[in-house]
Amino acid sequence: MMTFLDVSDVSIDFPLYHSDSRSLKKTLLKTTSSRFSSGPKNRTNLLALRDISFSLKPDDRLGLVGSNGAGKTTLLRTLSGIYQPNKGVITIDGQVTALLDPNQGMNMELTGRENIFLRACFLGLSKQEAAHFKEDVINFSGLNEFIELPIRSYSSGMVVRLGFAMATAFAPEILLMDEWILAGDAAFLSKAKKRVETMVSAAKILVLASHSTAILEQWCNRLIWLENGVIKMDGSIEDVFKAYLPP
Repeated sequence: MMTFLDVSDVSIDFPLYHSDSRSLKKTLLKTTSSRFSSGPKNRTNLLALRDISFSLKPDDRLGLVGSNGAGKTTLLRTLSGIYQPNKGVITIDGQVTALLDPNQGMNMELTGRENIFLRACFLGLSKQEAAHFKEDVINFSGLNEFIELPIRSYSSGMVVRLGFAMATAFAPEILLMDEWILAGDAAFLSKAKKRVETMVSAAKILVLASHSTAILEQWCNRLIWLENGVIKMDGSIEDVFKAYLPP
């Protein structure tokens, strides 16, 4: 079976539970009516994504561009299964790895080692695979004795190291990436870039959200420009950047 990802007419709404104030609701609906609507029980909804459709096949490298709040991260989280569409269908054939949030899937009260063990169980690894996974993650993260401490005691940089090491231990068929992956101290970032480049090369399909034109030009062969939760343009790197970037 060929690896593919198909998004058909997908929409995501988020109810705003603290928007019951009449004055706030009136302001939201008046100033940004294209992104807000009245939902059940007269509650205001944020229209995060609207009627998104595209298809990807092997060797497709899709970049997502747009201003902050345009819907890039929401789309990635929807593709990864974190959010469920209110409307539309997402069909995926292939193993998905999502580099979206450095502490995604972690229990902050458990130690680094315990979290590695839980991730190995979640991945369904054999005893031999799990042992290799633990060794690889501990060595790559460079956390040393901190691996025995609860993650809540880690600095943000240490959380990124552990999350990145666990998420990149295996080459995926479909790779979803947000630009947090480029965070961290200089020494770790140099190591991380090499690992990411290896993963990008090995992945059959890539979806990457970034503000870096250099990275998008290097790793992608297609761009989708999102604005206000809708696709404004879908095309080649050259064509979309020509329309998206300021002259």
